[in-house]
Amino acid sequence: MNIEKIHEEIKKFSKQRDWDKHHNPKNLAMALSVETAELVEIFQWLDFDASKNLSGEKKIHLKEEIADVAIYLIRICMSYNIDLEEAIFEKMIKNEKKYPLYDEDGNKINYNKK
Repeated sequence: MNIEKIHEEIKKFSKQRDWDKHHNPKNLAMALSVETAELVEIFQWLDFDASKNLSGEKKIHLKEEIADVAIYLIRICMSYNIDLEEAIFEKMIKNEKKYPLYDEDGNKINYNKK
């Protein structure tokens, strides 16, 4: 993924439509929430197997909603000069500490237990 190319395309698209004045962090976060809800809606009422085996048309819709979510997330990052790749790797390091593979006695932790 070429994030700089994506940044440039998003900037160009928004500037051509004079949308920058509306793309403040609050509005972007709200739009991200709406797009995330549209993503979730694709899976609403599907059982596990159906959710793993979307039809061609639903999979195209899924791809479009994922792109919408990513665009708004990247716009928020752009607003605060947050390097998304760096943020992801930093968060993964925190997650590794929060959810270690082994307990203090050296036993593998099973996070799938109910």
